[in-house]
Amino acid sequence: MMEITTGVNWLAVIVGTVAAFIAGWAWYSPKLMGQKWADGSNVTINSADNMPIDAMAAQFIGLFLISWFVSLMAANDKLLTVILVTLGFIVLAWSGSAFAKQNTTARNINAGYWIIAVVIMILANAMF
Repeated sequence: MMEITTGVNWLAVIVGTVAAFIAGWAWYSPKLMGQKWADGSNVTINSADNMPIDAMAAQFIGLFLISWFVSLMAANDKLLTVILVTLGFIVLAWSGSAFAKQNTTARNINAGYWIIAVVIMILANAMF
């Protein structure tokens, strides 16, 4: 049975988490995809001083857990497993967003971010 910490590159986990979080900040900014996502999600983009802290904290924790998973799979030569799990997660998130009545553009923006985040995490493992 594989331990969940064996071979994990913790530097890559931290770098992957932080870099994916920053990429999300940029991706969902009004200058990139933020306004289109907000329009398709029926939400209003607020100023930086009015951000939903609980959602951002949950996002960071989730990114950390996914980055940990990516590093564990990389240590065990299972990156194809990462791709399979990522695709499964994206499809489920896409369907959940459809149930939440987000439009196709917003769902695709979310899916694009998850692909970017996981690629960042894989690259962090390759670099460190």
